[in-house]
Amino acid sequence: MEQRIDDSVSPYRVFSRGDWAALRADTPMTLKPDEVAKLRSLHDQLDIAEVEEIYLPLSRLLSIYVAATQRLFRAQRSFLATEDVKMPYIIGVAGSVAVGKSTTARVLQALLARWTNVPKVDLITTDGFLYPNAVLEREGLMEKKGFPESYDLPALLRFLSEIKAGRRPVRAPIYSHLVYDVMPNQWIEVDRPDILIVEGLNVLQTGRLPKDGKAVPFVSDFFDFSVYLDADESVLRGWYIDRFLTLRGTAFRDPKSYFHRYSNLSDKEAEATAASIWNRINLVNLHENILPTRPRADLILKKSESHRVEEVALRRL
Repeated sequence: MEQRIDDSVSPYRVFSRGDWAALRADTPMTLKPDEVAKLRSLHDQLDIAEVEEIYLPLSRLLSIYVAATQRLFRAQRSFLATEDVKMPYIIGVAGSVAVGKSTTARVLQALLARWTNVPKVDLITTDGFLYPNAVLEREGLMEKKGFPESYDLPALLRFLSEIKAGRRPVRAPIYSHLVYDVMPNQWIEVDRPDILIVEGLNVLQTGRLPKDGKAVPFVSDFFDFSVYLDADESVLRGWYIDRFLTLRGTAFRDPKSYFHRYSNLSDKEAEATAASIWNRINLVNLHENILPTRPRADLILKKSESHRVEEVALRRL
């Protein structure tokens, strides 16, 4: 059933789209076509078939993992003779700019929230934990926006620590893609969900270890499961440029948009601008910080140029 690629060394089991789809078994389809359309991001090609063949098997797998984690929690609580409350199950979603992380995160949230036991499923993006533009400009980091150093990592780690500690509610800052900045004094409250999905470019990033032996938590230390969205570099570049060209005629036309200055570019100018931004910023971030984290994911979804997931790699237990 599965496609084995050098079983002696690979930590993953690799499945073709068809073989993975068969693992859906009897998992019911709980989303309607119009609901699927609303979950789709700009230029993503998500449809019912993608949900049925890729995300329903993943929903089934996650239901098994969540149930197993809950059993383990109860066993540990019995062993320790404590009255600890059940902690949220945290799922990380990582990958390059333009790969479709937001769509995947929203589809997972919609499917998981419709399990028969109706869990509470919250979703946050790490964009809210970027430093404000004023700070990035002061520190000379505007060209590094989206790189690990552009995030308020202590604040993000504090947020995840409080989530795992069962504190309620916990606040996460809100980011506006229109103004390309964190919104001052605006928050989303996360109140002890059963499942929390955390989506972001660098959520699987580790970093350098200190030489003094002090504990250094990483964002991924708080994850119970992680997904990496993958696609070939040339495909990602094409998707980014296509998205930029579309935004030039839509969101960029809003005078409040940070990128309003690009709204009147010609097709040729817009394509050259998008390619320059990709090569100068996003490609560098992909090579230096994002792609190296791919082997740390529990599940890798490999997309083709059509946006369809054609291969799934699941980490062995």
